[in-house]
Amino acid sequence: MVVGLISDTHDNLPMIEKAVEKLNNEKVELVLHAGDYIAPFTISKFQKLEAKLIGVFGNNDGDHELLKKKFNENENLELRGNFAKVEVDGLKICLLHGSEEELLKTLIESQSFDVIVHGHTHKAEVYHKGKTLIVNPGEVCGYLSGKATVALLDTVKKEAKIIQL
Repeated sequence: MVVGLISDTHDNLPMIEKAVEKLNNEKVELVLHAGDYIAPFTISKFQKLEAKLIGVFGNNDGDHELLKKKFNENENLELRGNFAKVEVDGLKICLLHGSEEELLKTLIESQSFDVIVHGHTHKAEVYHKGKTLIVNPGEVCGYLSGKATVALLDTVKKEAKIIQL
């Protein structure tokens, strides 16, 4: 299965639309969002996704209750809170924003997950720590790095690649 990985959309509606279009074109079957949507009005842009989206909160997300409500308006969108454990094709995937650096570091060091997906730094990267694949899909918004990116995770090969929008 191909899983789309995104983070740090930060209210950039045109780039969210581009990300959704790219993920649909890549025929992803699931999307994991590592947080920082910011305002609840952005959630409507994810309704065009042709895959289920599971998300977590980021440190800059505003009204958590209204974000939850907007997610609940679409059966393909699920907001799990600050952390999500997702199992896909036998892989244990950890999804969190990553703003709690000690928690992120501890999860990586524990090697309790096959894949850890996080955002927060806006720095796109893919690397291994022991048996664990760590993926930061970068920033959809493109504000800090100047590059809007997403990532694709191949669950069969346990490989991920960064894609610039």
